[in-house]
Amino acid sequence: MTTRQPRTARIATIAHATSKTTTSKSARATAARAARLLAATAVLGGLLVGTAAPALAAAPERTAPRAAAQEAAPATVSVSGSGRAASAPDLAILSVGVEASRKTAKEAMAAQSAAAKSLLDVLRKEGIEDRDIRTDSLSLAPVYTQNTAGESKVTGYQAGQSFSVKVRDLDRTGQVIGAVNEATGDEGRVNGVVFDVADPSALRAKAREAAFQDAYEKASQHARLSGHRLGRLVSLSEGDSVRPGQGALPSMPADEPGVPLAPGEIEEQVTVSAVFELV
Repeated sequence: MTTRQPRTARIATIAHATSKTTTSKSARATAARAARLLAATAVLGGLLVGTAAPALAAAPERTAPRAAAQEAAPATVSVSGSGRAASAPDLAILSVGVEASRKTAKEAMAAQSAAAKSLLDVLRKEGIEDRDIRTDSLSLAPVYTQNTAGESKVTGYQAGQSFSVKVRDLDRTGQVIGAVNEATGDEGRVNGVVFDVADPSALRAKAREAAFQDAYEKASQHARLSGHRLGRLVSLSEGDSVRPGQGALPSMPADEPGVPLAPGEIEEQVTVSAVFELV
């Protein structure tokens, strides 16, 4: 004979069973979440370990340049050298011209033009080529006169023209100057003469060689004095070349038929700056 539980007891029994089932499902869900979290932690830990190794391996490479930079730089010595070379000139450059003063500007320019034509004609007659004659300046200016009251007044005009003339035969330089004076008369002007070499490259090369040798010998001496040996050349620079001693001839009277000249020598000077290592 089956005894039926009271309704209240049956409800309590069902509720207890339902509670046990719900608790079991909740426990299984919690365990599953814990397992997933553990797996994620393991994966993340592997990634962290995997990325840490290259970083540790690269650390010595980053510190290597620092170590190299801390090494002592090689000692150096800085010196300057100068060199000279000289040779006889083979070229004379004359500065000649004409100048005329007249009452009006037109008359002054006409007189200047006539004198300049005479100058150019005599230069060509002396064998000077057109390529060696160049106009350096051309001028026209009023001439002022001051009266007793201190006032300035234009009383005329002065026109002038100057030329640069290359004489390639030095023995005829004085003759050319005398011919210019004779052809232009009182309106002629000889402003000066400069002697030079037509091609200074060979002279400059000799001076440069002497300058470098001077710098090298100075550096070698510094190396010996400091207990080192001279190492490689680090840098080398050259300054502007200088050509001292060029002469100038002042103006001379127009009745001088020929002018004695002393060309002397043309000198080229070169300076260099050099840096050498000391080993």
